[in-house]
Amino acid sequence: MLKLHGFSVSNYYNMVKLALLEKGLPFEEVTFYGGQTPNALEVSPRGKVPVLETEQGFLSETSVILDYIEQTQGGKALLPPDAFGQAKVRELLKEIELYIELPARTCYAESFFGAAVEPLIKERARAELLAGFATLKRNGRFAPYVAGEELTLADLMFCFLVDLARAVGKKVLNIDFLADFPQAKALLDLMAENPHMARIRADREAAMPVFMELIRSGKR
Repeated sequence: MLKLHGFSVSNYYNMVKLALLEKGLPFEEVTFYGGQTPNALEVSPRGKVPVLETEQGFLSETSVILDYIEQTQGGKALLPPDAFGQAKVRELLKEIELYIELPARTCYAESFFGAAVEPLIKERARAELLAGFATLKRNGRFAPYVAGEELTLADLMFCFLVDLARAVGKKVLNIDFLADFPQAKALLDLMAENPHMARIRADREAAMPVFMELIRSGKR
């Protein structure tokens, strides 16, 4: 059986978890916070979350894990059947990660943990996020899903990262990045109604107190 190592507050962990649930696969969850200890680095070479444990060994990096699951496991397909369609999904996935999540991450400390972020960093994040959302608006199909009529791996990245970036915009940058992007709003609402998301939200809420204590104690 596949084992998913990580913790339920992590959005990247929850992307993989949603993929496993969508495909109807049996899996075991193993609490793992990553880090730079020798034991953690044996599981994850960079000390990151999530990690998928397979019969052959451990895999890290979310996009790699998602591809592995899609290539090796049965259940609901989360990629189109043709090579070009698959490439477009991966293109959208990377655009969301590189041009939306990464610039938003530079402001997470102020958005979610009460620490101030330098004005220059915030201005750079604002510019990069505006460009990132413009890219997604041009390239996404939203019919109703990011890549078309069917749920794909790109939607897993979208639902966990775009909402965070929108929160950064509202809390720190005084802008709603989805104000003129109704298709994205509609997809967030649609993904929120996904029955597996109820389990993921409940697990995240249950795990949050322990995670916040780790943050406060400096262990995370």
